[in-house]
Parts: sequence; C-alpha cells; structure tokens
Amino acid sequence: MFNINENYLKLPGSYLFSNIGKKVAAYKAENPDRQVISLGIGDVTQPLVPAIIEALHGAVDEMGKAESFHGYAPDLGYEFLRNAIAENDYKARGCNIAADEIFVSDGAKCDSANIQELFSADAKIAVCDPVYPVYVDSNVMAGRTGTYDPSTEVWSDVIYMPCLKDNNFAPELPEKTPDVIYLCFPNNPTGSTITKAQLQEWVDYANKVGAIIIYDAAYEAYISESDVPHSIYECEGARTCAIELRSFSKNAGFTGVRLGFTVIPKELVRGTTALHSLWARRHGTKYNGAPYIIQRAGEAVYSEAGKAQLKEQVGYYMNNAKIIKQGLQEAGYSVSGGVNAPYIWLETPKNMNSWEFFDYLLKNANVVGTPGSGFGPSGEGYFRLTAFGSYENTLEALKRIKSL
Repeated sequence: MFNINENYLKLPGSYLFSNIGKKVAAYKAENPDRQVISLGIGDVTQPLVPAIIEALHGAVDEMGKAESFHGYAPDLGYEFLRNAIAENDYKARGCNIAADEIFVSDGAKCDSANIQELFSADAKIAVCDPVYPVYVDSNVMAGRTGTYDPSTEVWSDVIYMPCLKDNNFAPELPEKTPDVIYLCFPNNPTGSTITKAQLQEWVDYANKVGAIIIYDAAYEAYISESDVPHSIYECEGARTCAIELRSFSKNAGFTGVRLGFTVIPKELVRGTTALHSLWARRHGTKYNGAPYIIQRAGEAVYSEAGKAQLKEQVGYYMNNAKIIKQGLQEAGYSVSGGVNAPYIWLETPKNMNSWEFFDYLLKNANVVGTPGSGFGPSGEGYFRLTAFGSYENTLEALKRIKSL
C-alpha cells in the first residue's frame, strides 16, 4: 500500500491567493451588480510592449519553417538570452557573472520553491517575517519546518526575522544561526529596501557562519534610489554565499508568458561539491526548458527599444504606487513602501486585524487587497495593496477607500 507525503498535510489551508480568490468569487456571485477592483495579487495589467510582441511574432514565424524550427531548449537556456542577461543585468552593474552561471526557467516562483531541494532535510531556514509564502510552504512540503502553532502562526523549526515598523521593515541578523537565509529586496510584501552597505553585512555574515543566501530580486526594475542594490553580486564575497532569483514577470509583464532565471556562481561550494553542478543536474532531470519563442521575447527585453518601452511601463506602475501612497496618507493611514517597489504596506485602521480589514474593504469599497497576516505573523495588523492595476482603477479604488 502506498503512503503519502504527510508533510503536505501540515500546510494550513489553501495557498494565500487561492483563499483570496475564493472569497472574492463568492462576493461577486452574491453581488453581481458591484464592480470589484483588485489591488491584491501582484499581477500586471498592461499589455506586452511592442518590442516584445515583435520578437514573439518573429520567433513564431521561425517555428513555422523547417530550417529555423527549434525543439527542446538547452538545459541552461539559449545562449543568446543568457548572454543578454549577463551583459545587461550583471556586467553593466560591475557584477562578475558569466552566461554559464545563469539557468533560464519559467519563472522565479518555481525556482524559489525548487531551490530548497539542494539542501539537506535538516537544514535550518531563516525567513523575513512577513514573507512571500512560497519560501516557507515549499520547506513545509520538504519536512524542514517542524510543527505549526495555529495560535501564533509560527513553525517551530523556522527562524523568523521580524520586519517591523521599528526597524523600517528590514530584518536584523538572526540570533540563531541558519543554514539557508531567504532575502527579498525590494521586498514583497512590505515594499521595503536595504542599502548596499546593509546587504554587504548579510553577505559577510553568511560567509562567516557558512550559510547560503537565497536572494529574490524579482522587483529590482522598480528601484529608484541610487544606494539600493539591484543585485546581491554588487557586494564583495557574494559569489561564495549567494544564489539570486530573477523574474521577467514584473519588469516585462511576463506573468502570462512565464520566464525567469536563477544565478548560481561556480565558486559557491560546500566541501568539494559545487551547487552549480547540483542545480544543473536537477535542471536537466526535471525541466525541459522555457520555449524558444518565449526566450526570444526575453532577449527583446534587453534591446534598446525594449529597454525604453519597459522603462515607461515601470514608470506607469510606479505612478500608480505614488497615487496610492499619497492618497492613503491624506486619508490618515500609516503607509510605507511604494518608492522602490510596486507594493504599498499599510497599517489596518480601527484595531481591525488583517482579514477583518479585507472583508471591510471588499464589502464597503468593493476593493480587494491582501491581508498582511497571510505573509506571516508579523504581518498581522497590516495590509498590502499593489500598483499593478490600471491608472483608472487605481484612481477609483483610492476614491472609494478615502470615502470610507
């Protein structure tokens, strides 16, 4: 008789955004005349820019001819895309990352969940709190997190690094020594950032204690301040302690197209084993590569036309962020984020908890956001709004919220 992986049974309820989707669907079914505006899940709304559409069309035409048809992609990804990434995202910023240290995938979500497979079952993980749920949930599935206490929403074997108003929503070095440290900057959900000097402290700490940093830089395109690093490899010593995750979803609107990549420097070793080799083996065994058509679209992101068009699109979303932040502040809310990230993090009013405010906002303003408690215990009493809606919907949502 077969047995199941009982670690899955430890997961509390459904995935956060699945829960939100069910609540919103139920409300719409009961109130079909209401126009609900979503500022919840971080999904983009603007269409793909012309340079990317042109690349997609060209690649589709290639696939229709025998002489230019492409089948399975190379394990690491096509060289044309990896070279473009290495040149534009790393060498242009003074980072020593080679094309063969880049693994192309179908998105950072999958990579952030799968990367934990490289580490032992007893590895201790440290996460920011609040945090993107995938980091913790994937380790629950692997059996690393211990037992869950519903009253505190804490896993017994997870090292939580509280990101609070008092520390500007930036984590402090943990008292307990972890093996694997998850960092995400610009941060999801709080929108906070740290300076290059602060990130260097984390790199130095990881090298000192023999830990590895999983650095999620999915939102780096939204950075506007000069002292905020775009990559962990801007820090000295990062090649020996850090893996970086990147996504095309938020910088290029690929949420429905799917493309991302992971960087693993060859100097990142434990004992005599290079993690680059382990990930290459895993990648080759479990993944057949992002489609040629999509990788050509990714290459267009780095064209001169693509860069200019995407800069304008990022600016569109960040203008929404400015509108949300200023509007909430005018309405008396305590707000952070929205400067180097498309997320606004606000304190819930009137002593409401996060889910109570979710229900209040949905019922009274027909606006959807994300309860902070869904990101971890330190997210209780907070709420996340996204700037990825349309300009018109953003204005209307703020009008409704301010009228409450």
